[in-house]
Amino acid sequence: MASEMGAQPASDRPRWLSIPAAAAWVSVSVKTIRRRIATGELRAYRCGKSIRVKTDDLEAMMRPVPSAKDW
Repeated sequence: MASEMGAQPASDRPRWLSIPAAAAWVSVSVKTIRRRIATGELRAYRCGKSIRVKTDDLEAMMRPVPSAKDW
């Protein structure tokens, strides 16, 4: 996906992503996505043998980085 997260309207983005696609969506490693699923920070769903992640859950996982103005 060439566009950055949030750049696509909600109607144009996929609702479900595989673990590798979810990692690419938020520019992290597959290992990071699996780790966050294991800790419960990110919810995943099984469909047959596949594991999928909702794009909404990926976006909810993100949090702002504090800046000097936030102190």
